[in-house]
Amino acid sequence: MRGQQKDSSSELWTRARIKLTNPKPHWMMETMPLARVMGDMALLPNGNVIIINGASAGIAGWENGRNPVLNPVTYFPNNPVGARFEVENSSSRPRMYHSTAILLRDGRILVGGSNPHNLYVFSGVLYPTDLSLEAYMPPYLDPSVSGLRPIITSPASLTGIVYGQPLTIGFTITGNVDPSMIKVTMIGPPFNTHSFSQSQRLLFLSIVTNSLINLGQSRYQLQVTTPGSNLIALPGYYLLFVVHQDIPSEGIWVQIHY
Repeated sequence: MRGQQKDSSSELWTRARIKLTNPKPHWMMETMPLARVMGDMALLPNGNVIIINGASAGIAGWENGRNPVLNPVTYFPNNPVGARFEVENSSSRPRMYHSTAILLRDGRILVGGSNPHNLYVFSGVLYPTDLSLEAYMPPYLDPSVSGLRPIITSPASLTGIVYGQPLTIGFTITGNVDPSMIKVTMIGPPFNTHSFSQSQRLLFLSIVTNSLINLGQSRYQLQVTTPGSNLIALPGYYLLFVVHQDIPSEGIWVQIHY
């Protein structure tokens, strides 16, 4: 998809990443395919990132944004530099200042709001107040890949887990299974406002070697190790997903505690 003519030095086109666990961490700058301010970024269960909402001109604040960005962009952090961004299908609703986006248990992204005004203004302005909600469906929810999508059968949702212990997970996959492409992730539910998702974190759980068992009739079982301490995962509720070929199951709630 062809974007706008851009000045690559503009901060509206740039994205920065850093790995704090490196011995000498430093910022890496990348250029996005679309300029964006006031955007929202949500972690996806497969480790990718959705960048959504916002404008391509102006700044955050009352009446300061222009040119809504209607196309979400998926960021693939493990792809080679230059192949990490993918422009997705467009929405029809401007989501400007005070918009929000958050991951749902079924893998969709709940998108809502837009109010670049000091008060609610529903008519007679360039970007009226919009209190509607939409659900963005990432490509992994395309019906054509539904046979590759896991369904978690155990443990039950709201199961309590403790730090650094084995956890057995049962699931079904009706299509062809690639054992090397199975991951188990946990996402801490964030509080999203003003383009920031506080407490947002994604954890990849270690799968115990040779623990994947084919039980027959599309049923599988594996064992993972829960996060080792509260330095990695604060106590509380998380969404747990089984991911197969980058296609996540619906999440189940688990509560990690001491």
